[in-house]
Amino acid sequence: MTISDLNGLFTHLLQDMYYAEHKIAKTLPKMAKQATNDDLKEAFESHLEETREQIEILEQVFEVTGIEKDTEKCDAIEGLLKEGDSLIKECEEGSVLDAALIAAAQKVEHYEMASYGALCNIAKILGENEAAKLLHKIFDQEKAADEKLSDMADSIEEEAMAKAA
Repeated sequence: MTISDLNGLFTHLLQDMYYAEHKIAKTLPKMAKQATNDDLKEAFESHLEETREQIEILEQVFEVTGIEKDTEKCDAIEGLLKEGDSLIKECEEGSVLDAALIAAAQKVEHYEMASYGALCNIAKILGENEAAKLLHKIFDQEKAADEKLSDMADSIEEEAMAKAA
């Protein structure tokens, strides 16, 4: 399908993120199960709840914009999740595995922040102010999740270094 205008691009990107959030919701329980650090495990479980809320917010965006609630396969999320899974499989259990889980999760968070940032901007240009507000709420949640992971990474990576010494 050819995208010929900003409305088409917005629709494509919105459906892309709807697909991505569903894939992330399926992946987070596996990541929580693999985490050896209790705080990290809890962070993944907490973000799963947030991801489910984000799916509901995206459904509200579909409703307020009149766009068909559908998914568009997100090759980027497929690739990021596959890459993260491969990395995680190579790590021994413990703090190095937890650091790998954080790295994989942060790659996803950064992709989400870029995507939601673009969606917010396009929504504003299209005059979809309610959609922009809803999408910005998701952007803020993704940014907060990334900051939380960054804070956790510092202590987990220091622990991995101490074990290696």
